[in-house]
Amino acid sequence: MKKRSYTCGLDAAIDVMGGKWKGLILFWLGEGPLRFGELRRAVDGISERMLILQLRELEAGGLVHREVHHQVPPKVEYSLTDFGRSLVAALVPLGEWGEQHLERLEAIRDRNGAAGPASRAPGTEGS
Repeated sequence: MKKRSYTCGLDAAIDVMGGKWKGLILFWLGEGPLRFGELRRAVDGISERMLILQLRELEAGGLVHREVHHQVPPKVEYSLTDFGRSLVAALVPLGEWGEQHLERLEAIRDRNGAAGPASRAPGTEGS
């Protein structure tokens, strides 16, 4: 029998989309297909290099589809796969929980000295 590498489903899900940026990338792609530059502008604060790395990982994980349109200039578009859409659907309640407890979470972060601005997904204000 093959040994499981994950301790539970949550462990597996966090491994697939863990990190600071993947959730935001998935959120924006949930709005519809985006070109690289559009996605970079949407995900505030991400560097070009980090976006490339994160998109490659999401694509390798089967969450994101990369489509190259052969034209001049070349056009590359990113979209969610069905697998990616299923993850975004699972993340919606987590985002809602974050919005409900945003002030408390920011106070905890500030008290603990965490650096950097909080990232809020647009369209989730007041949820």
